[in-house]
Amino acid sequence: MPAPTPVAELLFSDADATPMSTDATTVKPWAQARACLQRAPKAWLSTVRPDGRPHAMPLMPVWADESVCFTTRPGSRKGRNLAHSGHCVLTVAGPDLDLVLEGTAVPVLDPARQQEVTDAFLTKYGWSLSLRGGRIHDDGLPGSPEYGFYRITPLRAYGYGSDGLTATRWRF
Repeated sequence: MPAPTPVAELLFSDADATPMSTDATTVKPWAQARACLQRAPKAWLSTVRPDGRPHAMPLMPVWADESVCFTTRPGSRKGRNLAHSGHCVLTVAGPDLDLVLEGTAVPVLDPARQQEVTDAFLTKYGWSLSLRGGRIHDDGLPGSPEYGFYRITPLRAYGYGSDGLTATRWRF
């Protein structure tokens, strides 16, 4: 099922007295943001610790299950944070667009979706992960550590053009 197209709009209005463009023709299409997410070799994920403090770490994103997905070890700080709260922010710097994606990270548990994410990691990074009994493992590492897959359900996103003057907000 294709994801719904988000509403794209200018982030700033004339009343904001900002140097950012208020020209509606500069609104970026979601397809441009999606392409930026698909191409990005690295992104930064910010999660929330149980005590409310933020935590940010780099990760390797893939596009699968019609959304941006990633993997982490369940026992990592990021994994423990996500077990407590899925609220997160993903940031990506692209050649023509910088993105901030606010949303909720949810575990990918369906075996067909897990296979799709596994295939995406192999295609994009050459990282071979194996699925056994609904769990994801890296058999190339000692002990075949376990990983978890997550997909981000976006709530809103912000895109900033490389010109430094254009900004778009997408509401989902």
